[in-house]
Amino acid sequence: MDPSLTDTLCTRCGLCCDGSLFAEVELSGPAEATRLEILGLEIEEGDATHPLLQQPCTALRGRLCSIYPHRPECCRTFECRLLQDVRRGAVSVERAGEHITEAHERIARVTGLLAQLGRSDRRLPLRERCAEALAREPSADPAVNRRRAALGAAMAAMEGWIRRRFIGRTARQ
Repeated sequence: MDPSLTDTLCTRCGLCCDGSLFAEVELSGPAEATRLEILGLEIEEGDATHPLLQQPCTALRGRLCSIYPHRPECCRTFECRLLQDVRRGAVSVERAGEHITEAHERIARVTGLLAQLGRSDRRLPLRERCAEALAREPSADPAVNRRRAALGAAMAAMEGWIRRRFIGRTARQ
């Protein structure tokens, strides 16, 4: 990766690590999983050959990786659609920064609604936290039901917007 682009964009973003884009990422194998477990990361079994790194990643500090020199292969090679678009000149660095800012604003709106509904535990991926909040029985309080409806709408809008700009068809993790 071009250090200037990753320094400029990736260090402002962190969406591939914070549970906003993915619930887990596939690791290269058991040896990599063991190495990451020793570093304190939470690993799920997955299938026999590809353990899973749970998201949000516990190595994320703010928007920076605290184990950057030791990060898994999937993290070393992943490039989101936005970064790919900047590399090929389809999006300017400035516009990409605006997309990152807007993504964080949309996520903040969703997490704010989750907090209003008593779901502020950030150890689960964002989609799972929303699903849990929306799966509850309707409340006798109409204000709670309005917040849940607002959460569902905000989450759907955020996911679609992020999918178009950060995941696309070519970026996989």
